[in-house]
Amino acid sequence: MIPNQKQIIEFCHSNTIIDTLGVEIVPLEDENVRLELVVEERHTNFFDVCHGGVLTTMADTAMGIICNQQNKSVLTMNLSIDFLHPVRLQTKIIAVPKIIHNGRQTMVCECDMVDETGKLFSRVHATFFVIGKFLKTE
Repeated sequence: MIPNQKQIIEFCHSNTIIDTLGVEIVPLEDENVRLELVVEERHTNFFDVCHGGVLTTMADTAMGIICNQQNKSVLTMNLSIDFLHPVRLQTKIIAVPKIIHNGRQTMVCECDMVDETGKLFSRVHATFFVIGKFLKTE
């Protein structure tokens, strides 16, 4: 059984940091979801650009979701991020995760943080430890 959009969205909203940041969980036609955020003042650092921690949190969550969609519960073991361009106020940033390795004990993912035109702002690489199944009913 593959987790559906409703289960993923409910699980994400149980993670209060997503709601605190105002990240939108957008259902897609292919049963997947994506994370989007319009950068507001509360998301910025001293230089009036999106704080790296906001982008990192969003990417980590998006990669966790793609692991959940494989019916795996995961914990982040390692994460690195390359910030390529500053994300300015009012930019809509979209997390685009993909699986690189889907193993029994670990998963490796990447996540591109892009705007609506596809401009790449950061690339994230992470390794996750598989702690069990996402859906406990299997």
